[in-house]
Amino acid sequence: MHLQIKRASIGYNTSLISNANADLNLGEVCLLIGNNGVGKTTLIKSILHQVSLLSGDILINNKNVKSLSVKEIAENIVVVFSKSVIPQNYTVEDLISLGKYIYYPFYFELKKQDREEVSDIIEELELTQYKHTLLKNLSDGNLQKAFIGRALTQNSPVIILDEPTTHLDEKNKIIILKTLRKLAREQNKLILFSSHDWRLAKEFADKIWYVKNNHLYSGIVEDVLLQHEELTNASLFHIHESFIAPKISAPDFHKEMLYSLLQKNFQKDLSSLRFEFHNNFWTISEGNLEHQCKSFEEIVKLIRNIH
Repeated sequence: MHLQIKRASIGYNTSLISNANADLNLGEVCLLIGNNGVGKTTLIKSILHQVSLLSGDILINNKNVKSLSVKEIAENIVVVFSKSVIPQNYTVEDLISLGKYIYYPFYFELKKQDREEVSDIIEELELTQYKHTLLKNLSDGNLQKAFIGRALTQNSPVIILDEPTTHLDEKNKIIILKTLRKLAREQNKLILFSSHDWRLAKEFADKIWYVKNNHLYSGIVEDVLLQHEELTNASLFHIHESFIAPKISAPDFHKEMLYSLLQKNFQKDLSSLRFEFHNNFWTISEGNLEHQCKSFEEIVKLIRNIH
């Protein structure tokens, strides 16, 4: 596990989140959700060791964050908060380039490879036309994308984003979330981002951390959603036309959740499989072989082993 929370109580004078246990691996995208004031930002600051734990431990790559220097934390984790100070007289390119300076003295010029990487990120975030625009002249959405671009250039294994899509329209929201998922898959990044919109998890997250009533509920997206009725609304789900689906026998909502899980995790033909939900268990069949799973997490592991 690359990020581990062990029996941690998180807060200031009193605990906002008690006895939390959770873990994430490189290559995973996790959505942190919960109402205002439940402790999401405090949890992020605790991971960065900006807020000390009341009890318990947080480990990054098996090292306790309490033992890491500020520079070591920056090399392991890059964070984008929802409210960031805007550097005066900086352009988009200037800001995104800043992510590279944790590796050099500030007065050094970036290498050609660094400049090319900055340019690629600007293009991927669709900010090319604003490359030389002053930050103070950007819309809120493009400004947020520029700060996210700076985080991406830092090349830390863990990327944490506090409400990264708050000021974005639907088009730019999708650009950001697709970029984050691509980074997780292709560059083996661990992505943790907070949001009020749990629906983002259906398309873009592998796991959810859900803060409610001083407790942190964690697990694979579909399992956590099914455990908390207030998070679910089956009418919001839809199936991609390109998805080659297996045969599924289950109540509509469970069927939608299974579609969500499979099309997000597997880009291959699953039509040889048959899924049946009965008595809170999934039975997965292929030919004469039959397996039983009690959670979506078990289903993902099973399919990865048999396919």
